[in-house]
Amino acid sequence: MTSSTSASSWSAAVLFDRDGTLVVDVPHNGDPDLVRLVPGAEEAVAAVRSAGVATGVVTNQSAVGRGLITRDQVDDVAARVDELLGAFGTWAVCPHVEGDGCACRKPAPGLVLQAAEALGVAPDRCVVIGDIGADVAAARAAGAHGILVPTPVTLPAEVADADVVAGHLREAVDLALAHLGQVAQVATGAPARRDGVAS
Repeated sequence: MTSSTSASSWSAAVLFDRDGTLVVDVPHNGDPDLVRLVPGAEEAVAAVRSAGVATGVVTNQSAVGRGLITRDQVDDVAARVDELLGAFGTWAVCPHVEGDGCACRKPAPGLVLQAAEALGVAPDRCVVIGDIGADVAAARAAGAHGILVPTPVTLPAEVADADVVAGHLREAVDLALAHLGQVAQVATGAPARRDGVAS
C-alpha cells in the first residue's frame, strides 16, 4: 500500500514507525479491529501536517514472511490507521524475516529511502520516529535524523545509542519539526517559523 503526496514547498517529511509508535503493539497483528492508537498520536500527527510537512510510515512486518499473516492483512491494518489518523503520504513495508538479508528491513536504510523517494523528499530532510534501536539505526543508515521514543520493550542500550530521545510522541514531533526548521534555515536562508519549519 504505497501512495505519494506533496510535502511542503521546502519538502520535508516525518516518517513514523507503526507498532509501539503510532499504535499499541499487538504482535503479528493482521486485524484492523485490534488497532489502538498510542496516547497523543492524533495530536502529534496533526502537528506535523499543520506545519506543512509530509508524513509516512516505515514498518517491519516479518509476520508476512513467516506466513502468520498476509500482505493484504497488513494493508487492511494500514487502512485502519489511515482512517483513524488521516491518510499518510506513503506506507513503506518490509515483509521479510531477519534472515532474508533484504535491504529494506530496519535497521537497513531501504524503507526510509523508499518512503523518502515516494514523497519526493531527500533523505536528509526526513526525520524517523520510532520506539526501538532499529528505527533510529535505519534513519542513520539512510542519512535521515532519528528520534527514539522509548517504551517498555526498548532496551537500555538502544536508548544509550540514540542521538535524540523523547519522552513521548508529541515531544518527538516537536523535536522533529525543530530539527527540520534548522535544516531548512541552513538550506534556504529563510527564517524558521514558530513550528520550526522555514517560512
